[in-house]
Amino acid sequence: MEYDKPQKAAVKRLVDLVDYQEKSVVSRTIIDKKTGTVTLFAFDQTQGLSEHTAPFDALVYLLDGEAEITISGEAFTLKQGEMIIMPANKPHAVKAIEKFKMMLTMIR
Repeated sequence: MEYDKPQKAAVKRLVDLVDYQEKSVVSRTIIDKKTGTVTLFAFDQTQGLSEHTAPFDALVYLLDGEAEITISGEAFTLKQGEMIIMPANKPHAVKAIEKFKMMLTMIR
């Protein structure tokens, strides 16, 4: 379910909107507008995203588990309830230390 159209107001738990899948990375777009996106991810243990760059700042908020996020060669460990900003045009990578869920907010 994408929320790119006006929806009836409802309270939801972000952590429940995306499920883990064995040996996979699962994503679910919550908001997709020309001004930015909000996407939920569920990473199984040892899964990740290889180093890449994005043209916009991105905020990562961990909903569950533990992850390593590397930005410009510096590794950061995040746990449930913690966040980090990945600056635009800086190389970054994501790896699951244990399975984890995150919300990625990108503003264009």
